[in-house]
Amino acid sequence: MALKTREEYIESLRKLNLKVYLMGELIENPVDHPMIRPSLNSVAMTYELAHHDEYKDLMTAKSEITGETVNRFCHIHTSTEDLKNKVKMQRLLGQKTASCFQRCVGMDAFNAVFSTTFEVDKAYGTEYHERFKKYMKFVQDNDLVVDGAMTDPKGDRSCGPSQQEDPDMFLRIVERREDGIVVRGAKAHQTGALNSHEHLIMPTIALKEGDKDYAVSFAIESDAEGIFMIYGRQSCDTRKLEEGADIDLGNSEFGGHEVLVIFEDVFVPNERIFMCGEYDFAGMLVERFAGYHRQSYGGCKVGVGDVLIGASALCAEYNGAEKASHVKDKLIEMTHLNETLYSCGIACSTEGTKTMAGNYQIDMLLANVCKQNITRFPYEIARLAEDIAGGLMVTMPSEQDLRNEKIGPYIRKYFKGQNNVATENRMRVLRLVENITLGTAAVGYRTESMHGAGSPQAQRIMIARQGNISGKKDFAKKIAKIDESLNGK
Repeated sequence: MALKTREEYIESLRKLNLKVYLMGELIENPVDHPMIRPSLNSVAMTYELAHHDEYKDLMTAKSEITGETVNRFCHIHTSTEDLKNKVKMQRLLGQKTASCFQRCVGMDAFNAVFSTTFEVDKAYGTEYHERFKKYMKFVQDNDLVVDGAMTDPKGDRSCGPSQQEDPDMFLRIVERREDGIVVRGAKAHQTGALNSHEHLIMPTIALKEGDKDYAVSFAIESDAEGIFMIYGRQSCDTRKLEEGADIDLGNSEFGGHEVLVIFEDVFVPNERIFMCGEYDFAGMLVERFAGYHRQSYGGCKVGVGDVLIGASALCAEYNGAEKASHVKDKLIEMTHLNETLYSCGIACSTEGTKTMAGNYQIDMLLANVCKQNITRFPYEIARLAEDIAGGLMVTMPSEQDLRNEKIGPYIRKYFKGQNNVATENRMRVLRLVENITLGTAAVGYRTESMHGAGSPQAQRIMIARQGNISGKKDFAKKIAKIDESLNGK
């Protein structure tokens, strides 16, 4: 089975024995829980679109490992065209869900681990790359969702992993056995972990020799013994628990989630281990994953931006302000910023190069420029959206009030905009803007734009490292005909 259907994916999650805590309670059925289900629907869309002829060129690819057609989220990039199609696919899914669809981290982890294991093997004579290729065949054959897990809690940021007062602040090896290893620790902010069949673990920072126990990469089932998850809160998330909630949700069908994944002495067999103590390659794996994931934001955030721009235009229309020149100018600016982000995602893909392992990597400098812009532009797009929407977006009564027999007519009367537009429709689009800018989707559109794939300073460090200032000085010296032999005289 190379391509699961939406229904097959959902049923496959029901078969997992996940241990999930939400608001202090162990959840027996995460698949149908009202706070969790919208995020599952977003992932399910990645399966649904793969079966549409209209989208198959973006949603699927031919695997170099199996020769079969696979979901692009399970694919190892084999060309710059693959890299570009990845970004286009992510934009499409953002347009369809206006939320985080949660498979990007795993896809980016696949490609980073694929090339890094090849180079570890070359240096140390290990067998990690062949192990990983077998694992990828398993993932592709079963069309799995895999949570790419990199971020550790980190504890005291002034200390490295082995210097922490509590050694579990970074996930580590606590026991080495003949048939595998035992690990302990946690991975934080894990997007879509509850909707994933597996976790693919990576180190979170470059490591030193004293950190060997933290230089570990492996794959493990989401319901393996010793793993449990704690669901993270989102703004306005309990609205999903209100009976009959619809309008007030803004986006009632789709959403995202993040969890803390605890690893309490989890056994990992040898065949699923892809790094075990090779601390000198941890930085390479982190850098490559970060590059791929920073590229990703030039697609997914742009797709959500498309929806937010459309919702803002509808707000202006429903308010009767669509012809105002300043409104038109704000929509132009939002479009300009959004397309700039997309341009960065496409540019770093087009300039991609082949790794030693044979898969393709994005241009690192341009990927970091892409993510640096992502830390800024969605905030401005959101600000302009709130400006156009108006104050009613945050002072509007509830949909229960709208449905109330006595006060509902007053809401319809006094919150009406254009005469030919129903008050309910005006409320719906305002709630959508609220959802993306302030509500549950703001986790993925605003805050994740800031801190996902590395916070802003991480990209600036990489831009400084890759910006080739020395080479640029040489360009200037040559054109200005600078004679350095004159210096000091």
